[in-house]
Amino acid sequence: MIGISKLYCGAVEPSDALRYGRQSSALPSHLLQFSSDKKPVVVWNITRRCNLKCIHCYAHAKDHAASSELTTEEGKALIDDLANFGVPVILFSGGEPLARKDLPELAHYAVGKGLRAVISTNGTLITRETAQTLKDIGLSYVGISLDGMEEINDRFRGAKGAFSAAMEGIRNTRAAGIKVGLRFTINKFNVSEIPHIFNMLREMDIPRACFYHLVYSGRGSGMVADDLSLEDSRKAVDLILEETRKLHDEGTPKEILTVDNHSDGPYLYLRLAKENPERAKEVLELLQMNEGNSSGRGIGCISWDGEVYADQFWRHHSFGNVRNRPFSEIWEDTSEPLMKRLKNKKQYVTGRCSLCKWLDICGGNFRVRAEAVTGDIWAPDPACYLTDDEIGISGS
Repeated sequence: MIGISKLYCGAVEPSDALRYGRQSSALPSHLLQFSSDKKPVVVWNITRRCNLKCIHCYAHAKDHAASSELTTEEGKALIDDLANFGVPVILFSGGEPLARKDLPELAHYAVGKGLRAVISTNGTLITRETAQTLKDIGLSYVGISLDGMEEINDRFRGAKGAFSAAMEGIRNTRAAGIKVGLRFTINKFNVSEIPHIFNMLREMDIPRACFYHLVYSGRGSGMVADDLSLEDSRKAVDLILEETRKLHDEGTPKEILTVDNHSDGPYLYLRLAKENPERAKEVLELLQMNEGNSSGRGIGCISWDGEVYADQFWRHHSFGNVRNRPFSEIWEDTSEPLMKRLKNKKQYVTGRCSLCKWLDICGGNFRVRAEAVTGDIWAPDPACYLTDDEIGISGS
């Protein structure tokens, strides 16, 4: 996760994170990525059920619940363990988390245990009553997925009317006084929609947007050919940087992030080094704190059936099940070979990744994407768009 507004527009200084000692338990949510202890943000896919059929769904969501879902009581026991372990944030996801009737009960329980509780939703089920319930239980944030304007979004969501329903969900969430953000997955079919998303932030006074690079997982496994070319990825990031700067200069700054391609960090730094060398030095310090991809360390995933994964996309390798062992124990067990390597994957990446001068900042980027394309977990991430010159291996 790269905080574009934090870094490019100077919304965060290195001293902001240092003031809190860089400990996850003390940091405000907008500074968590700069923590030193990297306690995992946990994505809990509480259900596989979903009312939509998104073509890039990493969870292969269905229109019915899985019989193996953790019960409410099992969920509360899980939350107890996460709270005791020091997890700073629990993100309720799915499927569609609001399709599970006990979501408010579970989220309320998490808040009562001191966790920051957020949800990732398609927004279509957020009625006024639901939004007020989420507000009453102390939900910190609602991320609503949109992949463009009506025609594009409904095609990706596999349901006519999904855009209109999500817009109503956004309005209801905003009216209830909950922070809401947009979640947009970039690919060749919707990259031209990015300016429209920024206009929506202006027009609806939405404070946050996350732009996700495509990950080849779940139903998205068949979308490798639909990803942007490396050159077009650079152009998309340039566009996001420019639109973010425009909002800042207009006096209506928003929190803008890019997610799932840590090439964005060095790329942003290299651009700033030309535009504002003094700010670039501060950004480099913040990127070093961020440490790049954190799958298996600073982010983890628990499935509806209790299986534990390195992140929400890496669903073909489970480290164990919370029905058998607590998440905290599974997460710290480095006798599991892959878990051990993910804790310090920079030692194991190969090819241009192993030679890259930005390895400490990027963290080796997305291992699951490398595996999807090459079959090798430790191969270079094929979505890295930095040139050999930019990573310092030209002529090597």
